[in-house]
Amino acid sequence: MIAKDLEDYKGFFPANPTPVFEGEGVREDALRAILEYDIENGAGGFWLAGTTGEGPILTERQRRETAEISSDVCKGRVKTIMHVGGITTDLSIAGAKAAKDSGCDSICLLPPFLYAIDEQGVLDFYKEVSDACDNLPFFVYNLPQITGIEFVPGNISGPGQVSMDKVVEQVPNVAGLKHSAANQAMIPVFKNMGLACFSGNGFLPLPSLTLGAVGTVDAPLSIIPSVYNELYNAWISGDIETANEKQNEVTRKVSVLKSYNSAADASKILLTQILDVDCGRSILPNRRLTDIEIKELLSRAKEAELI
Repeated sequence: MIAKDLEDYKGFFPANPTPVFEGEGVREDALRAILEYDIENGAGGFWLAGTTGEGPILTERQRRETAEISSDVCKGRVKTIMHVGGITTDLSIAGAKAAKDSGCDSICLLPPFLYAIDEQGVLDFYKEVSDACDNLPFFVYNLPQITGIEFVPGNISGPGQVSMDKVVEQVPNVAGLKHSAANQAMIPVFKNMGLACFSGNGFLPLPSLTLGAVGTVDAPLSIIPSVYNELYNAWISGDIETANEKQNEVTRKVSVLKSYNSAADASKILLTQILDVDCGRSILPNRRLTDIEIKELLSRAKEAELI
């Protein structure tokens, strides 16, 4: 069934990187700085420990600390959606319980990955994890290009697909989804199901809003929060001219970040410059940029007024 009280799940939700000490815990000062920076610049909430947040490869300690610190910063101010997925059901349940105990507002969850699984297996997995956190509002993570599983509307699904209608029927308190699949035409269909559908495409926030998305979740939002905030507010107020101008600015700036096949590392490098606090590097085996690439990234970022 669909969760109630979804009114506050709208706007731009940065999928921020998770700053960690290698082999240890979270860099608390850096995580707090990132969250405060984005809140001050209009973030409606956060998508924590997702793909850019390196959630599936965080240690249990790092994941628990991420939930605790983020909840402490955000509680009563903006919404927190904590990704809790792990390689096993037990790890995912542990993450869900940590999110609940830490005071996170809701959870999100990739479907099982690596091992092949059918539709009912995904539904069972989602229900078990949701039950473990007393049915916090639950967001599906639709990322088929990585997981090999796509969530689709309707009751009929093909190979590699899961019916979103069945998710709503079988998983308590489904709130919505982050739709990162290529077919953005599904956004209005999910909206008409009563779901809070966030677009996972940081390149195209304005087109996504016109299709019915409640907002956007992606890595670049953490780097240039004010631009996304201005775009969203312009859209809400009906100022389409300003919204289009901001969309053009987003396209120009995001193209720099997306040029590097390491969103976590690039985001941490840029945020270290913006916030003047060490955000660390990506978690191996996530690729780290070379010294030459870092120099190029910073040069291009300055030219594009990212930093």
